[in-house]
Formats: sequence, structure tokens, C-alpha cells
Amino acid sequence: MTEAEVNRLVAAAGAAADVAGAVLRPFFRAGLDADLKHDASPVTIADRDAEQAMRAVLAELFPDHGILGEEFGLDRPAARLRWVIDPIDGTRAFITGRPVFGTLIGLLDGDTPILGLIDQPVTGERWLGVAGRRTLFRGPFGGRIGTRACPVLDRAELSCTSPEMFGADLPRWARLSAAARRTSFGGDCYAYGLLALGQIDVIAEADLKVWDWVALAPVIEGAGGRITDWSGGKLSAHGDGRVLAVGDPALLAQAIALLAE
Repeated sequence: MTEAEVNRLVAAAGAAADVAGAVLRPFFRAGLDADLKHDASPVTIADRDAEQAMRAVLAELFPDHGILGEEFGLDRPAARLRWVIDPIDGTRAFITGRPVFGTLIGLLDGDTPILGLIDQPVTGERWLGVAGRRTLFRGPFGGRIGTRACPVLDRAELSCTSPEMFGADLPRWARLSAAARRTSFGGDCYAYGLLALGQIDVIAEADLKVWDWVALAPVIEGAGGRITDWSGGKLSAHGDGRVLAVGDPALLAQAIALLAE
């Protein structure tokens, strides 16, 4: 892929994030009601309107590309290049007025994530990852891209969105938590952005869908970290939803050992 082609893809991801942010910001802390989807997760008019706006932008710029979104499914399933979007990753945070949700825009080439963008439309923070390149970050609060050196778990900051996601896997996750220096909860995709800034060292989660992690992979890898399943394998759209991200690659084998069945 040429530099010009990559630049077009990056510009499209940015444009989709911009239009999603324009939709979402007026709804933030506006007392939205949420409906429950079949899996009991919440969804709002903000999710739906933002995804439709993102789809329109991407379809206009790349009419031959596939688009998979959390709210409206898959368009053009035969396309090799497929955008994978989540308008609000962290709807619970959004509807309770906490600015730790994010908009996710990823691009798959076959099964491989080649571009990922995490956008926080309220704080103005944005992470951009492109396969084989250093992750880029912009934001008003400081922070520099680069995972931190932390080769042992007893010095590591561990995070996950909620222990409720683990179900029968909770004892496995609890072993990892007991070995870490500290554990914090909440954050959804925002926590992965913080890992790319060296603020968090390990994230272990379960029950993630493909639109939850495709955008994260290039961001984490481009910041010096690793993102795999709980066995250290490549993440897949057909996987079990268990995701492990580490800032220092030295932590990966230690975390995998503790998460083993």
C-alpha cells in the first residue's frame, strides 16, 4: 500500500471520527434514556445516529469497502478491506456522564487490523495507529505515546472495565489481579489509550466483540505494547472474546500463565 493510499485511509478515519463527535457531544450529559439490546447492554439514539453518520462518510469515500458496525451490522461482506466501527465504546459511561468512553474506528485487511483510531470527543483526545508505524496521539492534557518499562507484575497497574464481564473466568482473572500492584476498573477503550501512554501496564478483559478490539490493536502495537488473546494468540473475529494487552512485552508470558485454565 502506497503512502498516498495510507494517507487517504487515515483521513477517512479522522473524518468519520469528526462526524461522530459532532453527533455525540450534544447528547453528552443530556439525560438520555437507554434501551436494552438482546444481550442487556445499553444503546441510545446517540449510538445509532453516530454510527449512521460514520457509515455515510466511509461509504462515500470508499464505496467498495465493507463496513461492520455494532448497531447496524455488515455491509459488503465480500470486501477484503472492512471498516469496523463502534460509535460509543462505553455506553454505560456515556449515559452516566463520565468522559471515559470513546469512538472506535478500525480497518481490517482480511483478518489483520491495519489501522485503528480511538477518539474521545469530549476531552479532545485521539490515538491513531497504523500497522508498522508509531502510534500518534493528540490531546489537551499532556501525555506522550510509549508504553512504560514494567517487566514484573508486582509493579504493574492492571485495569479492566468491569469484573461482571468475566463470569466463570473470574477466578482466572482474580489470580492476575492478586499478582498486580494495583487494579482499577472502568475505562472501556479509554483504558487502552492510557496503556499506550504508559499510564496502565496490563488490561485483561472478556466478552469483547470484534468492534471492541480491532481499532485497539494498531494503537497498542504502535506504542510498543502487545495485544493477544488469553493464550497469547492472535485476536480473531471468530475468537472467544478474551483480550489481553500489555505495555511491556515482558509481562505477556507472566499474565498468560496466571490466566491459564
